[in-house]
Amino acid sequence: MKVYLYTRPGCHLCDDARLMLKLVQEDVSFEISEVNIEEDDELHEKYMLMIPVVVFEDEIIQYGKVDYATLLEALL
Repeated sequence: MKVYLYTRPGCHLCDDARLMLKLVQEDVSFEISEVNIEEDDELHEKYMLMIPVVVFEDEIIQYGKVDYATLLEALL
């Protein structure tokens, strides 16, 4: 399983989301693929007001303030 985390440098909410994903990894096995939206104009346009954005199976699980319970439920 692969989960995408869309971020940008200097984003404290992105740091929090990364930590939440790592906590969920203790209960569910998956790979985190982190994507810097500032390296892709299309992604930047799409997600710039939403980051961090967590995507699994082409669906947004959560964005902005990311929490453990929502992530865990989506990945089980």
